[in-house]
Amino acid sequence: MTNRQLTETVRDEFVPQAVHLADELRTSRSPDPAAPATTVPVRGPEPERPEERRTTGTSRRSDRFAAAGAALAALACTVIVFTQLAPFDGLLGFVVFAWLSFVGIYALLVSFDEDGPAVRDRLAAAVVHSLGFLLLLGLVVVVLFTLFRGRAALVHLNFFVQDMRLAGPLEPLSVGGIWHAIVGTLEQIGIALAITVPLGVLCAVFLGELPGAFSRFVRTIVEAMTALPSIVAGLFIYATVVLMIGFGKSGFAASLAITVMMLPIVIRASDVVIRLVPGSLREASLALGASQWRTVWHVVLPTARSGLATAVILGTARGVGETSPVLLTAGVNAGMNANPFSGWQISLPLQTFEFVKSPQPTMIARGFGTAATLMVLVLVLFIVARTIGGRGPGQLTRRQARRRVAQSERDKRRFLERQSATAPLATEETTPPALPDRHRDPEVDPADHREERDV
Repeated sequence: MTNRQLTETVRDEFVPQAVHLADELRTSRSPDPAAPATTVPVRGPEPERPEERRTTGTSRRSDRFAAAGAALAALACTVIVFTQLAPFDGLLGFVVFAWLSFVGIYALLVSFDEDGPAVRDRLAAAVVHSLGFLLLLGLVVVVLFTLFRGRAALVHLNFFVQDMRLAGPLEPLSVGGIWHAIVGTLEQIGIALAITVPLGVLCAVFLGELPGAFSRFVRTIVEAMTALPSIVAGLFIYATVVLMIGFGKSGFAASLAITVMMLPIVIRASDVVIRLVPGSLREASLALGASQWRTVWHVVLPTARSGLATAVILGTARGVGETSPVLLTAGVNAGMNANPFSGWQISLPLQTFEFVKSPQPTMIARGFGTAATLMVLVLVLFIVARTIGGRGPGQLTRRQARRRVAQSERDKRRFLERQSATAPLATEETTPPALPDRHRDPEVDPADHREERDV
């Protein structure tokens, strides 16, 4: 039987059977006419006005009215008591009496509409919110008072670009500045951070990843050193580095004293953050075959990066405003000294202390201007620390995202080149070699081979 005859036989015998089986399958899947039909619900008419949105918050309009009324009534009562009924005076007493009056009047107003548990709940909420408002108000008052008292010095450009070498107590504000104190503060806190951050994070990793008797002992020592007075740290560095070693007073000695103050804060805060990392992440990394220290480096520390940045911020806030350690270890100088390893070097907190000791108004204005500059400098350092370490785990910077996209494009091109190189080999058809005329069957047509391949 030739190939053409075989193809015709398959088409005549098997194709009708396949069509018949497909018809039977389609008939068996058709729905039963006797089965009940599906009932689809019909939507009712639309309401004439939209439905009012329910408020799920705990604050109601009556509560806001009660708080506002209690605040006005407390203010009025306090004014009457302080001006008409009692010989009280002073801002602190006025604020305390007004706050107590507000709490009592607010509790009375809420009791008209609510029962006992609700009154206690509203009263506790009012106390917590009012205390938070008072603390925020105190912070705002301190910042504004410092800026107001130092406004006379802050408006002069020379205050930020000159030192006090040529400025005496009686010189006007147009002469002299705090540039030498700014440089000293940046160098001292930079050296302290360079020492504190690696040691603090490494110690925190040791406390969190290697539990045991020794780690518990180290944690106890760290917690005890958290409350260490700054003067003790300054005396320790003064006795060991300045006197015993003979290094002398310098910015580096002040940095060591600041490091002693910052290190317990960084270790304690970093330890708490590292212990908050879920254990399932460590288990997943270890299950994939990673070692413990590779797990710490690639899993634990990136996950706790935001908390570690907060720990560094807390340590910086503790060390940047210290005065007594710098006074004992760095000394006071009026000129510029950019070398922290040689010579006396003053900082902004110590310069503020030296300015406000003088009775001259210009020196006091310089002191408040120096304090305002220190606040701005600390704010800038906090913003930088939060920007560098404030991203959560898995979040990339723009530069890292562009690098990932470029790497993906390179991988895509490499895969396409590999596919284009292997595609001709995979899709090339192997045609049989042509037979000589003497071996070719005259009864077989070359088209039969193509039909045989199709079958």
